[in-house]
Amino acid sequence: MYGYNGKMLFVDLTSGRMEDRALEKETAQNFIGGPALGAKVLYENMPAKADVFGEESMVGFVSGPLNNTGALFGGRYTVVSKSPVTGGWNDTNSGGYFGASLKKSGYDAVFVKGIAASPVYIFIDNGKAQILDASEIWGKNTMDTEKWLRARHGADINAALIGRSGEKMSLLACVMNDSHRAAGRGGSGAVIGSKKLKAVVVKGNARTEVFSREELVASNKAIAGIMKEGPGAGVAGAFGTMGTGVGFVSSILSGDAGIKNWSGAGVTDYPESVGAPVGGVGLEPFKTKKYNCSSCPLGCGAFLNIPDKRWDLSDSPRPEYETQGSFGSNLLNGDPASVCRCNDLCNEYGVDTISTGGTIAWAMECYNEGVLTKEDLDGIELTWGNGDAIVAICEKICENEGIGAVLAKGSREASRILGKGEEFLVTASGMEEPMHDSRLAWGLTRTYQYDPTPGRHVKGGLGIVPSLEGFDYAATGEADKNGVIGNEITNASGLCLFGSLLFGLDIGRHLRAVTGFDYSQKEFANLGLRSFTYRHAFNLREGMDRKSFTLSPRLTKSPPPQTGPLAGITVDNERLADNFFEALHWDKSTLYPARETLEEIGACEPIIRDLYGS
Repeated sequence: MYGYNGKMLFVDLTSGRMEDRALEKETAQNFIGGPALGAKVLYENMPAKADVFGEESMVGFVSGPLNNTGALFGGRYTVVSKSPVTGGWNDTNSGGYFGASLKKSGYDAVFVKGIAASPVYIFIDNGKAQILDASEIWGKNTMDTEKWLRARHGADINAALIGRSGEKMSLLACVMNDSHRAAGRGGSGAVIGSKKLKAVVVKGNARTEVFSREELVASNKAIAGIMKEGPGAGVAGAFGTMGTGVGFVSSILSGDAGIKNWSGAGVTDYPESVGAPVGGVGLEPFKTKKYNCSSCPLGCGAFLNIPDKRWDLSDSPRPEYETQGSFGSNLLNGDPASVCRCNDLCNEYGVDTISTGGTIAWAMECYNEGVLTKEDLDGIELTWGNGDAIVAICEKICENEGIGAVLAKGSREASRILGKGEEFLVTASGMEEPMHDSRLAWGLTRTYQYDPTPGRHVKGGLGIVPSLEGFDYAATGEADKNGVIGNEITNASGLCLFGSLLFGLDIGRHLRAVTGFDYSQKEFANLGLRSFTYRHAFNLREGMDRKSFTLSPRLTKSPPPQTGPLAGITVDNERLADNFFEALHWDKSTLYPARETLEEIGACEPIIRDLYGS
C-alpha cells in the first residue's frame, strides 16, 4: 500500500500487552490518517463515557500519508484523545519531525490505553516495540528528557512526550516534540500523564513508498513555483524570515489579535509602539538560526538570543503568533523578554501557550477589577502589562503550586473553584480563545463554538473573513461546509495549513501522487465530511447536544467594543450555526446527522447503529 506502512500499534499499559493491527487499504482510503483515522479507531475501541483518566481511556499518535514522503508541507501528525477540558473529542496536531519518524519506525499510528504501575515510555525501533522504565526521566522537563533519550537510544530518535505539567495532570498540559513543537490544545498531555506514560520514542529507517514519485515531484515543483513567483511569494518570504508573528502588529491594528482579555479597543489600549517589539519584526534582530519542520520549504521557526538580566534567553525558540498574542497584546504586555520567557516555560513544562496566556488574562482582569486580590494570587501584583508578574504567575502554573495549581485547570475551572470571575471568562466550552477575534473573523464564531474540538482557529470552514460589510448570513452554510471539507482533509493528510491556506496547494494531487487513491469530486468531499462526522459522533456518544457547546458572550455580542476597529460589532453565532447544520442535513437541536446523510457519506455503519439502531 502506497503512503502507509499498513500497521498500527496498540498498547495496554495496565497489562503490558502490545499488539500489531493491520491498517487495511479500505480504511486508509476512507479515513486517510490524522484525526480522521484517530476518530474511527477511538470510536470503535474506546467505550462511550469512559473516564478520561481511567484505564479504558485511549490516546493515539497518528501520522498522515504525506509524512516521510518528501511531499512539501507534509510534516504534521495528530494526537487524539478525549478532552479533560470539554469532556468530548480532542485532536491536536504538531509539526517538527515526529510524524515522519513515526512512519520511519514502521508504524502509521500508536494507540495507548491502560495505566502503568510506574512511569514508563514506549520505544519503537524499526518495528520492534518495548515498554521501558521511565523513572529516571519522570520529573524532568521536556528538553532534559529528550537529551536523556538521545543519550540512551541514539541521536536519531524522535519523541512525543510530556513535561512536568502533564505528569501533574494539568488541564493545560500538551504534547511536545523537537523541544519546541507542540500538539497543544485540549489537555491531551494530562491524559498521557494519567497513564504514567512519559513519551513515545521512535526511530527507524523504513521508507514510505509513493505511488508516483514523478507526479509528487511535479506537485512539489508547482508549489515551489507559486512560493517563488506567485501571489504568495511575498508572504512566503515574510513568514520564512520573521515567522508566524510577522503580521502581529497588523493584527493589532485590524482588531484580530486579542487585547486586554478581549475587552480592549485596538491601539487605544495597546499602542503600536508597545506591541511592535513583541512581534516577528521586533524579534528579528535577536534571531540566531532558522528552523524548518520536516518537508517544509517555508521555515517559519527560529531561535533567538535576547540579552536580559532577568532570564537566560539564549537559544530560545521564537514565539509563534498565537504565543505573542497570548502573552503580549491580550495582557497589554510590551516586554518581549517576558513573552519569550513564558514561551520557554511552556515548552519546558509542556503546557499550551494559548490556554495558559488566556487563563492569565482572565486572572489579570479579575485582579484589576478587584475580584481577585494580591493575597489570592500568592502576593503577585498582576497588573496589566506587568511582564515580571506575568512570568511569575506563569511559573506557578507550570509548577502547579499555590494559585498556579488552580489556574493550571484553565480559566473556567479556576472560576468555578474560586467561585468568582465568571463574567470575565472568554472560552468556548472551556477552551480559551485563540488569537483571532471572532467579532472580526466572524466565520470563526461557528467554528469556535461548534467544531467537535471547540475553540480552535485551525478548524472549521468560513475561517478568517475579515469584514461584516455586506455580509449575507443566508449564504454561509454551504461555504462553511465546503471549508470544513478542505480543512478536514488537510489535517488528515498530515499537511500544514500554510501549504493550502497561503499557497493554494492541490491536496488531491499530493494525495494521489503519494497513495494512488484517485477520488471523484464527491468521494473527495465525503472524505472531509466523514472525518468531521466521526469526530462529532464521538461527542454525541458522550451525551452531548447543541446546548453542550457554549461560547462566552464577549466573543460575539456582550458588550461590543465602543471604540477601535470592532466598535459596535456583534455576530449572530447561532444563526451561523443554523445555516451550517442545515447544509450538513443535521437536526439543529440534537445535532444528529440524518441517516440518509450518513449513508451517503459512507463507512459510517457504527454511527448509524448507535444513532438509529441498525
